Amino acid sequence: MIPFRDDSRRPVHVPLVTAGLIGLNAAVFVLEILSGEPFIHQWSLVPAAIVAGKGWITMVTAMFLHAGWAHILGNMVFLWTFGPQIEDVMGRGRYLVFYLLGGLAATVAQIAASPVSTIPILGASGAIAAVMGAFLITFPRDRIRTLLIFGWFITVRLIPAAALVGFWFVAQLFSELGALATVQTGGVAYVAHIGGFVMGMITARLFEDSARLAYQRWRG
Repeated sequence: MIPFRDDSRRPVHVPLVTAGLIGLNAAVFVLEILSGEPFIHQWSLVPAAIVAGKGWITMVTAMFLHAGWAHILGNMVFLWTFGPQIEDVMGRGRYLVFYLLGGLAATVAQIAASPVSTIPILGASGAIAAVMGAFLITFPRDRIRTLLIFGWFITVRLIPAAALVGFWFVAQLFSELGALATVQTGGVAYVAHIGGFVMGMITARLFEDSARLAYQRWRG
């Protein structure tokens, strides 16, 4: 499933922060391509290093790195689908802080789950998961235009946000259980996704502006 638009509402304000985050991720990805693996290893997060008190800056830099084209394109599509509406109800400053804290919460969750891991962690998925958690709490009934692909069958459908985001979260849980069952030591940092998502659900109301939220719900 690939979501690409909220059909139930449009942001009142131009989503400058969301667009800026996408632009920054794209710029860093270009640097990755030009600089190669040394750049990625320098700015990726290694849990064991953080536990040892080294490389603290990578807790921030790692959330702007990506492992390839599919990784960054998938993340940016999800951010553009869910980010503008959450930015609209939080305001730009609060939304930026929320996004960064979501990424940090995701990182902390992954470090707690694998404190001795020396495998680099990178990607915006944890921060975006926090945005999705906030969206689930704020606009669960919104209908998301989504591309569905089942083998050769491809179609576009409107899916309620609660169903779409809920399915995504359950998939993360089962993926993590599968990773544990196979004693997986690499691959996707599913714990980070779960940590960011839960943080977003819990703290969304703390960051949202009540007047902006009331107006958006009235429009919706």
